[in-house]
Amino acid sequence: MADEQKTTPNAPPSGPLRKVPIAWEALEDAFENNAPAVHSYLHLESGEVVRIVDGVADPTMHQRVSGDANYLRVDPVSSREQYRWMERFIATVEEGELRDKLVQAIDGKGAFRRFKDVLMTFPVDRERWFTFRSERLRACMEQWLGAHSIEAVARTEWHVPTADEIQKPVEEEKPARRVRALAVEQQRRRIQELAELLPARELDAAVAFLEFLRERKHLPRTRVKVEGEREVDLDTPEPE
Repeated sequence: MADEQKTTPNAPPSGPLRKVPIAWEALEDAFENNAPAVHSYLHLESGEVVRIVDGVADPTMHQRVSGDANYLRVDPVSSREQYRWMERFIATVEEGELRDKLVQAIDGKGAFRRFKDVLMTFPVDRERWFTFRSERLRACMEQWLGAHSIEAVARTEWHVPTADEIQKPVEEEKPARRVRALAVEQQRRRIQELAELLPARELDAAVAFLEFLRERKHLPRTRVKVEGEREVDLDTPEPE
């Protein structure tokens, strides 16, 4: 790419390639943003990109980062080069309304904003522009990384369980749950059968006992230590 941006490294590359897990999206943003007040640095260990904005960030932070050998200043793509990208993209658009509007948009100050505004009403060409620009940004980034003896490596990704991986343990638990549910249902039916067989004079006592059992699970249990050896639940009788 003879007419692409030429990178001037801060220091000549030396030694073997340094493997860095590049955060591509953050680095792409840094290469695209060439505002004078914005300074971006690549961390050579984590691959993260630090952005420092004059007047917003602590001045000592900029001084500290710029003087840290673990950080490498990112050289963004110049406005002139990014303007050429728009010109080249327009050359790929068929003659018609969109092409005429884009040609007018890049004439004069505010060209970048007007160019994007025109593409807002042409979603297909807008996505094509994003792809077109990303390809050129990636080429500039790879050239810059190579100039600094940096090899981009895959970043560590957290494993996100798939639906099948989650469903399998659930399916394995279902048989045991079904057996337990069946046993509970059988016990409820047995209680109903016994209630039918109880004499009328015993029903009050049976109901009172069942209500006691129901309320008992909500009561806090008192635990004390017996002879300093173990804790005993006062609500649970000791085995004989």
